[in-house]
Amino acid sequence: MTANAPKPTPPLRGPFRKRTLRQHVLRRLALVVPISVLVIVLAKTGTLDTLTDRYTFRPESWFDDTALVRHLRVMVTHNGMTPIKSDCLLFIVNGNDPPTASRIDVMQKTSGSCPGPKGDLPKLFTLRIDRMNRIIMSDQGSPNTFHPIP
Repeated sequence: MTANAPKPTPPLRGPFRKRTLRQHVLRRLALVVPISVLVIVLAKTGTLDTLTDRYTFRPESWFDDTALVRHLRVMVTHNGMTPIKSDCLLFIVNGNDPPTASRIDVMQKTSGSCPGPKGDLPKLFTLRIDRMNRIIMSDQGSPNTFHPIP
């Protein structure tokens, strides 16, 4: 060997080694597939809805009807108050009540993908909401006799 001859470079090891396209695709799939399955399982079990509600429902949301109905939809379906899926529930806010204490009728939709005779809108129960004290009462199972929801 001569003094000016280039030295052979050792093969790269560790994270600097060149990957083939196949290795690159397999590593991506090994990361994406389990995460996708986990998200689907969390969505099907309702855990994703509960977590979203926990992080998005704020104290000021008690005075926003849209946010409150979204919160009540999660509570009613996940507390076992009704076996009906959340897409088939209709929440009707009574506009004549004072802003601090409202009544919301929970009805069952029977159109589209919701089961039941078409055109029917059976009332399931009424929720009474004390927005100032953040208390939700229900008359489920005992009409016009309100009790705290589970």
